[in-house]
Amino acid sequence: MKLVSLGASCMLASFASIATAQNVKITPLGSHDGELCASDRATLFEDPTGVRILYDVGQTLTGADDPRLGTVHVVLLSHAHGDHIGDRKLKAAGAGSCGAPETVSAGANGMTAEVAAAKGAAIAMTTDMGVFVATKIQKITGKPVGLCPQTGGATIVPVAAVCRSNTHLGAAFVAKTANAAQGVEITIVYASHANNVAPSLLSDAQRALHDADGSGLALGPPTGFVVKFTNGLTAYLSGDTGIHSEMKTVVHDYHKANLAQFNLGTSAITVNSVAYAMNDLVRPASVIYSHVNEAVTEGGKLKPTARAAAISKLLKGVTPQLAISGRTMEFDGAGKCVAGC
Repeated sequence: MKLVSLGASCMLASFASIATAQNVKITPLGSHDGELCASDRATLFEDPTGVRILYDVGQTLTGADDPRLGTVHVVLLSHAHGDHIGDRKLKAAGAGSCGAPETVSAGANGMTAEVAAAKGAAIAMTTDMGVFVATKIQKITGKPVGLCPQTGGATIVPVAAVCRSNTHLGAAFVAKTANAAQGVEITIVYASHANNVAPSLLSDAQRALHDADGSGLALGPPTGFVVKFTNGLTAYLSGDTGIHSEMKTVVHDYHKANLAQFNLGTSAITVNSVAYAMNDLVRPASVIYSHVNEAVTEGGKLKPTARAAAISKLLKGVTPQLAISGRTMEFDGAGKCVAGC
């Protein structure tokens, strides 16, 4: 009987290990570990095949050497506003308060370029932004940044040298590890927002030109992403956006996204419009709240007065999750959180 019991236990442990291996791991990298804070943007995604993707570097890393990063194969950028491209960085781990993290200048190149250069990553974003960021990377490394090489329609990661995707709105970039049967497909989708470059990342001449008229340098359209992982999880990364019809026609009807990471910035979205987007347009199994612009948690618990709490009360059939910094969530192919939530 003991042998049978031991065998059954081993089999269950084996099944559990296989199941875990098929999950996508999602780790927010915010300003204060264990909390969801005002400036939190950056998120790491890890596919079961090992592809690691950093989405919107933001201002909450301590630098390109932030120990939380680890290996990064692909860097995504939704738009060039400072809180996404990373015109500033965290002064130190946990600096300032959750509601007002303390940051310092990230320098003339910005954190997106600094991280991509340090990690030798592929950058996946619209071509206009890609050329801009690639120029910053070249200033760091002293080497030109070419287009990412393709093998069978995919870029094999890790890449030999920093490269950029040749993608516009609607195009897909596939990142694949050498021994994997399939890759992770990253499609650029529409966002209803703006896309002006953070002034500190402009040359003196460009900054003076735009300051004179109170204008800004735009780098093509703002975007979101739909990322199709190899376990079947299809994640909609909204970027900064108001509600728009493509949330239904493209994100839901065509891509069939079953997970959303949705930005809650008040300049673009309201409590009611977030709920409408989730309940009626995207209709994912789960939604991760990000870009909250306030201290949403205290002691890791959702504050009842937070906008996220009000949104959660309006959701129907969509399970909300908080992008708690440093906490790794695991999602199965159906968009359900199965660990770390």
